Amino acid sequence: MSLDQTSQNKQWLLDKLGPSDDLEHRTMKSTRMYVELLFITNICDSAVIREEIIQPFFQMNNEDELEDYLLSFPGCDRPASNVDSLNKIMSGYVAIVFKDHFLLFQAAQIKAAALSDAQVEATIQGPQTAFSEHIDTNINLIRFRYKNSSLRVESRELGRLSKSRLCLLYDDMNVDHEVLDQLKKKLDEIKVDNLQSVTELHQLLTKQKYTIFPTFINTERPDRAILNLSQGKVIVMLEGTPFVLILPAVFFDFYSAMDDNYQLSLVGYFLQFLRYIALFLSLVLPAAYVALTAYNPEIFRVQLALSIAGSRASVPYPAYVEVLLMLGLMELLLEASIRLPKSVGSTATTVGGLILGQAATSAGLISNIMIIIVSTVAISNFVVPINSMSFAMRIMKYPLVLLASMLGITGLVLGLIGMITYMTNLRSFGVPYLRVFFYRK
Repeated sequence: MSLDQTSQNKQWLLDKLGPSDDLEHRTMKSTRMYVELLFITNICDSAVIREEIIQPFFQMNNEDELEDYLLSFPGCDRPASNVDSLNKIMSGYVAIVFKDHFLLFQAAQIKAAALSDAQVEATIQGPQTAFSEHIDTNINLIRFRYKNSSLRVESRELGRLSKSRLCLLYDDMNVDHEVLDQLKKKLDEIKVDNLQSVTELHQLLTKQKYTIFPTFINTERPDRAILNLSQGKVIVMLEGTPFVLILPAVFFDFYSAMDDNYQLSLVGYFLQFLRYIALFLSLVLPAAYVALTAYNPEIFRVQLALSIAGSRASVPYPAYVEVLLMLGLMELLLEASIRLPKSVGSTATTVGGLILGQAATSAGLISNIMIIIVSTVAISNFVVPINSMSFAMRIMKYPLVLLASMLGITGLVLGLIGMITYMTNLRSFGVPYLRVFFYRK
């Protein structure tokens, strides 16, 4: 291979792999030799590169001796083509550029020791590992699962005091560069002292400061991040947190679980259908109970209307007070289950819920049907795959209950129309929030 051909091949690799902050192009010079190294830092072992390549370089007398030494390793070989070089560099190889030829030296490092299983977004099938709190480990995980040369990594610091390291990951071939430029501009405008979580970053990047609905996906799953990378979205990683932000995001992204991709197609559609049924129940059921019992009981069949009226005969206050009381107790139980130690949390909240429900029913403070409604709402809330959307739906129940207590079914319908209108006006970096399909360029 001629000098010009080697130079062209090296430039071709640099164009394919960069610009990216984790791409290392290093020159080594001595009185006898000149060699260039090209590798990706987050997937290569720096100790192997130092001990097996850099130190021997300064101990050898000429290039032939160095080449013979390197080729004695089983993980070192000459590339068959530029594409072969590119693929191996993306898999953790170091490209060693001599004057007129290349060598590829295996130095891959898989940082699996710091990984744990996903706790918030668990799946039955598919990958079980979650992100860690170390950003280099997370990039290593993405790089080994998404071996595309167009993947780019950009680093910066946020926080005057904390100086938190933040990385942007995106596929340069698929990403919408207008969204990317807008994100970089907003990051440059952020002036804070401390930044500890991507949830704080979410609030700083959101134009509507008091919005209820999340406009970015907050996830701990690498497979979800990789799926969204392939769809042209941007991944935001922050040092010190096992969660990443995915943007832009639409409403329907929050009701898509990774199990949908790992199951058979019909099973996946069925699971998605169940989630939207759960969404409807968690939002509408409490408000519908208030509206139908207090204002519009004629909608029920006679037998059901009499059954509900009989169960509420001993309840001393209106239906909306009963609903708000039970929903409040349910929220307290959910908060207690989070704060209590894991060894006693589930048991204490389950027993507490059963005792409270049974005692309140026996005392005539709530009706039997109210227990069924609250249990259904609680179960439906936990069906949401993304936790931030689950919190949003927990809050949205209360405005609907208040409207139903004042206007009956009319208030419930007006509340749903208002909520949909509000979401229609939401944007996630210019993408309509109620866009039906996945975001693509």
